[in-house]
Amino acid sequence: MLASHFAAFAFITAMVAVAEFFGDREIVLPEIAAMAVAIWAFREQSWMRQPEKIFLWPSITALMGFGINLLALPYTAKLALILVGMLGLFALFRYSLAPALATGFLPVVTNATEFSFLGSIGVTTLVLMLGVMLFRLRKDAPRSVPLSHRAMLAYLAIIAACMAIASAAGYPHLAVLPPIAVVVYESLHMKMYSAKMALKQTAVLTLSAAIGVGLFLAIDSWTLMTVLDLLLMAGLLRLFGMRVPAVYAFPFLAFVFPAASVPVLPVAALIVSAVSFSLVLAYRHWFAEPQRITMPAE
Repeated sequence: MLASHFAAFAFITAMVAVAEFFGDREIVLPEIAAMAVAIWAFREQSWMRQPEKIFLWPSITALMGFGINLLALPYTAKLALILVGMLGLFALFRYSLAPALATGFLPVVTNATEFSFLGSIGVTTLVLMLGVMLFRLRKDAPRSVPLSHRAMLAYLAIIAACMAIASAAGYPHLAVLPPIAVVVYESLHMKMYSAKMALKQTAVLTLSAAIGVGLFLAIDSWTLMTVLDLLLMAGLLRLFGMRVPAVYAFPFLAFVFPAASVPVLPVAALIVSAVSFSLVLAYRHWFAEPQRITMPAE
């Protein structure tokens, strides 16, 4: 497993090093960091039931988000459009992949306009997919599970509620934070979920954002920052006894987030996490199906 972590960390560091070499922040993809650790190191089987979708789904949602971001629409309208589009994609093809939600939201949240963003998505997800296939990381398991349309509707409602609250508070650009958006979707599908889990998720996501922002503001070298971020995130998860791949994405959000909003990312992470996971708890208590096949909990 140590070799698997090293491979994932080396892959992430290489991505950032390439971005630093070309001076192009849009090559840095926070969710790819989460995917690399989840797939190569954690061997998260729910993320590779259909290995080809590791490349296809994030690439498609990224293309959708990139195109929507270029439209002359209000920011909140763009978020709503990509949200409906991604859930529609999942429903149409009866297969969902949580990290594809982050790659769809990312170009809107970060205002990506360079085609290097799409190129980076394509190359990195292709490498991740080939890693799964060549090293046979996927276990012999069903290629899909039934979609919970009720959970998908709950996800739509939770993200919409966060958007409404953020807009009313005058901070629409902090409504959707891609790493949290992924964890919310997975939490809705967990076999078991509790207030303790919600608190721990809120804590690790907020701390990962705080650590990432602190290093981003203190260190000039992107590559050195990446190495420190990865080591600290591994220590953070070990401290909490959790496996939450999104923790690895949060520090890299500082690389691509609008500069003026970077210092407030930890506070935004705390508020968005608290609201989102409280709503997940409410759904699980009042509306979730009592018996259903779900993705494994992290």
